[in-house]
Amino acid sequence: MAGKRKRKGGAAAEYRRIHPRNKYSDNPPDFGLLSSLYPTFQPYVFYSHDGRPKIDWTDFNATRELTRVLLQHDHGLNWWIPDGQLCPTVPNRSNYIHWIEDLLASDIIPASNADGDVKKGFDVGTGANCIYPLLGASVLGWKFVGSDITDVAIEWANRNVESNPHIADLIEIRRVATEDKTFHIEELQNTRETTNEGVKKGYSGPPILLGVVKDGESFDFCMCNPPFFETMDEAGLNPKTSCGGTPDEMVCSGGELAFITRIIEDSVKLKHTFRWYTSMVGRKLNLNILVSELWNLGATVVKTTEFVQGRTSRWGLAWSFLPPSRKITTSSVVQENNLSFMLQGLQRQHSAFHVLQSVESYLATSGACCKLDSVAFNVDITASKDQIDATLKTQRENTTEDASYHHELSTLNSSTDSLRFRISVFQQIPGTLLVKGTLLDKASSISGLFHPIFQKLEEVLKNKFHTGRALADGSSSKHVR
Repeated sequence: MAGKRKRKGGAAAEYRRIHPRNKYSDNPPDFGLLSSLYPTFQPYVFYSHDGRPKIDWTDFNATRELTRVLLQHDHGLNWWIPDGQLCPTVPNRSNYIHWIEDLLASDIIPASNADGDVKKGFDVGTGANCIYPLLGASVLGWKFVGSDITDVAIEWANRNVESNPHIADLIEIRRVATEDKTFHIEELQNTRETTNEGVKKGYSGPPILLGVVKDGESFDFCMCNPPFFETMDEAGLNPKTSCGGTPDEMVCSGGELAFITRIIEDSVKLKHTFRWYTSMVGRKLNLNILVSELWNLGATVVKTTEFVQGRTSRWGLAWSFLPPSRKITTSSVVQENNLSFMLQGLQRQHSAFHVLQSVESYLATSGACCKLDSVAFNVDITASKDQIDATLKTQRENTTEDASYHHELSTLNSSTDSLRFRISVFQQIPGTLLVKGTLLDKASSISGLFHPIFQKLEEVLKNKFHTGRALADGSSSKHVR
């Protein structure tokens, strides 16, 4: 299964990794206690040789009953789903909710006062389980619109909302209108979109945000547990769990990469309709591709996090097109200590070593100290503020944004600190390289210059090696001028 990795320490290690405000961070579910309180759960609990209560995670009925009991016991929610529908795990879905809570509480993207203190979210593909609206409304008092396309999902999501009258007024379930009600997964899986990077599977399903969000609506955030897979065979590769899931919930043409790319495309058009756009991501490689694409399309802020789910990791991706708070300035705060982008479509004669040489040559031109390690495939760079400024100067001269950027740089003229960072290059598949930047000295007063110099480096390398997609309709990009 995507993102699967072995971890040491078992369940205790897992619960140390979940969000600190998660109800289960210090108190994992006690199956023995729950079975004594809820007779319907008792048949699914057994005891291991060391006396620990357990359930069979490959039994859909057991995982569904556990979710029902946890929602009732810990959140006061009445809940059920029919056989075969995707069954969420409550602790891990709570992680996503609390991460969005962190994003909304931060001052990176200022909040709007249009709707007072009530936050409003949009859950893409809420499913029959309707888990995110139920948790967000019950735990935090958020309003939600939950969208979906199937009759079963709409019916049962509404049932789950109506079964909880104390929060029912906070949640709207919205059917996505499709031109063809008999939407066939098999046909979607055979769809192909040809681009200048070769043959690529593209999303061709129902509307996601554009065409579903109504004119005049605005939201604090959207969230999505996307269809991670391209086929149901791929979705069933983990024999140790059984969480159900229909093809409409689990599968789409192009998998999660195509689905989230469509959300990104919608967000470019909807722009400020949402304060934050977010999605879960199942593969780290896809996360890197999506982050790079977002910077290319002009996102002002991009954030990522990791969600631990037993022995499986998922990642959270968030972005915005709203102007960031002035408290977040290029000269004082770095958004990420690790950045990356993909170089795709390289010709056969261009290797990772050639890219490293280009990095060294480009940055050394301004006088930066560069140490290339041909064994580890990385370059360590140490550069002063003046050297970084000289490198960026050719790109930033004639716009209002650039003028303010240089004003921020001018406040650092007296700084004697250096910016220390590492550029590493990894081959993903033939013709595709991952370029990763790592900030080595986070305490430097000019650490905020790491992000713009990495952006500039991406532009230079993509131009030199003729990679990346052409911009649609000649639109401008944050990296390519």
